[in-house]
Amino acid sequence: MAPTCIFLASKVEECGPIPIQRLITVCSSLMKSKFNFAVTNEFLYRPQHVLECEFYLLEIMDCCLIVHQPYRPLTTYSESLGPEVLNTAWHIVNDVLRCDVVLTHPPHLIALSALHISSVIHNNEHAQQWFTDISISIEIPAILFRMPRPRMSHSGSLAGSRCSTPSGMR
Repeated sequence: MAPTCIFLASKVEECGPIPIQRLITVCSSLMKSKFNFAVTNEFLYRPQHVLECEFYLLEIMDCCLIVHQPYRPLTTYSESLGPEVLNTAWHIVNDVLRCDVVLTHPPHLIALSALHISSVIHNNEHAQQWFTDISISIEIPAILFRMPRPRMSHSGSLAGSRCSTPSGMR
């Protein structure tokens, strides 16, 4: 189980996963040199064992690998707010994926936060009234604080956006 723990920890860290064959080689030599009294034969742990144990380890730790994206609530909420608000909010959500907000907040609140930023950028009074009507006031400021700030060009549009836009929105 120890090689699996090391392999999984290397995937979580920003350094990238350790090559699985190298991990097996190092673990085998470590077992032979440090624990030769406990290991009489060859080290029988293979790469397929590490990969299989990875799912058991995640299950034991109760980790969920499903991350729900905020795009569906974003498109649902923005139907009455206009395409320019949706387009800018879509870019904001793309930028949010670079930070941990999607792991710490529910997708519908991220979508609402992106729409809020977008409505302020476009000075959309209908959207601002819409936000007043839904009255979610506690969690949105916390999410807004953690979101990356959009860079604006002199023309008032998002500058240097490298992210895709919703289908049909150009």
